Amino acid sequence: MSAAKVIKAEASKSGNSFFQFFYKYGTLITILLLIAVFGTATDNFLSGSNVINILRSISIVTIIAIGLTVSLAVGGFDLSVGSTASLANAVVISMFVWHGQQVGLSILVSLAVCLIVGLINACLVIFFKIQDMLMTLATMFIFQGVALTYTRGATISQNMIMPNGDFAEGVIPKLFGKLGQAPWIIAIMLVVVTLVHLFLTYTKHGRYMYMIGGNAEAAKLSGIPVSKYRLTAYLISALFAGIGGIMLGARVMSAEVNAGAPYLMDAVAAAFIGYSVFGAGKPNALGMFAGAVLIGILSNGLVMLSVPYYAMDIVKGSVLALALAVTYYKRNH
Repeated sequence: MSAAKVIKAEASKSGNSFFQFFYKYGTLITILLLIAVFGTATDNFLSGSNVINILRSISIVTIIAIGLTVSLAVGGFDLSVGSTASLANAVVISMFVWHGQQVGLSILVSLAVCLIVGLINACLVIFFKIQDMLMTLATMFIFQGVALTYTRGATISQNMIMPNGDFAEGVIPKLFGKLGQAPWIIAIMLVVVTLVHLFLTYTKHGRYMYMIGGNAEAAKLSGIPVSKYRLTAYLISALFAGIGGIMLGARVMSAEVNAGAPYLMDAVAAAFIGYSVFGAGKPNALGMFAGAVLIGILSNGLVMLSVPYYAMDIVKGSVLALALAVTYYKRNH
């Protein structure tokens, strides 16, 4: 081999080694750099109260994104998680304000509605063999429309004026409100991430899901009930989207119009950023959590630096584009 070829091979190897290192640890390095930059540029970024604020702010995104991560594990892509969260938010608050129900029943009814959403998504994808992303894009608008129709396009809150002109008499329980406050909302987030991590990594069912996501046909030939696991994944996705919507209701103590929609892009970004953490190369709970932390730190730091709110989507979109570029470049090389 000539000297030129040797040098070229060494340079290529060096470049690949650098990319591999960046792919594995780039997210974590970026988090540390952002902490250093924002900690230096602002006075209160590293304060304990702000750290709690960041964790609280990413809790809902993380819970919604964990469900999306499970759908990605089987090769799916549930774009309806934001709409499902909106629907859960509307149902749980309406159970209190309109119907005067207790916490337990209200949450159960909301989660049951979300499981129906997951069942509809799964049936449409599995039986009609429509591409997941296209089908859930359609159902995203359907379920958002259902939520809007259910609320009549209005915010649901205590003492709201009903269509007949009377004031709503139901009260949102204080116990429910505590679920949206620290430390409970943070604890729920950490428990969810831990449980899904253990499920996907250390159980045969989680491994089956990864096998289906890697090659569904090979998994089917191996005797794995592919349709059953895809159905399960969409039910789990809808369930966690519902939990996210319920936590959102507990946090703001009302049901805003399209409340869950803004969480979709953050959830997608967190899930795809997670592909590269520690070189996993697949959807995973811990990587997704690191992605959510990155987005939370970025958003919080930019707010502290007085960056206009209307520029936030530019930054978040750029982070998502970079995550997708790194993920798909790795897959193709």
